[in-house]
Amino acid sequence: MVARKLFFASSLSVPPAKSADSAVSGLNTGLTQLTRTLSGPNSAAIDLESVITASDMRRAIESGDARSPASGARLVARCWVDPAFERRVLASVNDAARELGLDLGPVEVRAVKDTERVHNVIVCTLCSCYPVGLLGASPDWYKSRAYRSRVVREPRAVLEEFGTHLPQDVELRVHDSSADLRYLVIPLRPAGTEGMSEEALATLVTRDCMIGTALPAPPAGD
Repeated sequence: MVARKLFFASSLSVPPAKSADSAVSGLNTGLTQLTRTLSGPNSAAIDLESVITASDMRRAIESGDARSPASGARLVARCWVDPAFERRVLASVNDAARELGLDLGPVEVRAVKDTERVHNVIVCTLCSCYPVGLLGASPDWYKSRAYRSRVVREPRAVLEEFGTHLPQDVELRVHDSSADLRYLVIPLRPAGTEGMSEEALATLVTRDCMIGTALPAPPAGD
């Protein structure tokens, strides 16, 4: 008996996709090939309805495309203006994110907060684990062997290469992500932003700020 819920990836010849439309088109082609392959004597043993469909793939791709650093920036800006929300984020990012309509999935995301004396940086030394639901796709440099190895050994030197210069008395803490745990940096709120709205504050927060390799930009004119 062949188990249900199998995706016959090895049987599909699908070219790399650059968009949702091209991915779906490629998947349709692959499924057609698979159907022909399974039309032989063993076809009765397999339930084709359990194979992922083109619409399933489209929804997955569009969901991935919708993820961007703007989601994380919203969460950070809310932390800056709402101390109670920040406490909930520090207790559980996944639970607090739902208040903003963000579903981060089953993998735990843990927030680490910068202070005047501590600066946090995240990495995944084994591969490229990363809070995609809040930051979007990880940058190539985050996945590079150079970053993954060096930021653990010499974080201050790596940050300076990103243009982030911190006082020597600021402690650097490097957090190693894994398949079961991802990290998000809550950076310090820039000075001079006291009168800014939550939406305006979010525009100061970049992906690299939430990785820890950059600092939030000061307000325009400062």
